[in-house]
Amino acid sequence: MRHRVHHRKLNRTSEHRTALLRNMAQSVIEHGRITTTVSKAKTIRPFVERLVRLAVRCRTCVAGGDRAGALRARRAIEKLLGDRAIVPREHQATYAGMSDAARDRSLRALSGRRYRTGDPKGRLAFTAESVIHRLIERVAPRFEQRPGGYTRLVPLPRWRVGDSSPLAIVQLLGGEEAPTSLTKPRMSARRRRADSRYALAVKAAKAWSARVRSGSAPGGGSGDAPPAAE
Repeated sequence: MRHRVHHRKLNRTSEHRTALLRNMAQSVIEHGRITTTVSKAKTIRPFVERLVRLAVRCRTCVAGGDRAGALRARRAIEKLLGDRAIVPREHQATYAGMSDAARDRSLRALSGRRYRTGDPKGRLAFTAESVIHRLIERVAPRFEQRPGGYTRLVPLPRWRVGDSSPLAIVQLLGGEEAPTSLTKPRMSARRRRADSRYALAVKAAKAWSARVRSGSAPGGGSGDAPPAAE
């Protein structure tokens, strides 16, 4: 019996599951939202909320002068989340075309320590940002006055190709976007042909009605049916 086992194993070992949670949580913090299966979404959501709660506690301790408490919270975040270097979106194309040595210079200082804030350094046009820095400095300030519930889960009306697993969106509150595009989907060729035939029929009916009202229609009677559209 599986008594007191509240988490989902997701058909993975504990090490694989931990790595999966870390990668997905880092992606949520970096992009603000991710699309995944419903089972993974329900598993990652409390993990992300715990990280945000620790980040809010870190900022609260710093504001109150409790440096020891802020350090404990930051260490707990690093233990759970790990670290990831986030390249700014506007410089990702440049980063993709750089050599390995140039990439390393934009990720680490000469001392070997990773860049944290993402600000330009020296001759470098950009540097990478730490995912922990983004969590504490950009994400946590939005939730300092909120007691909980930092994320939301939006089930999607579509399934993953391959195994038909139901999909869902996990996103941070405050920057909500529509889960799907608001533009109309592209019409199929069959629908376009049907619409063109319908428009042609409407145009022919209007022309016939105008001719009947003017008395120039052949046969003269107003009850005559309009010609069928070809």
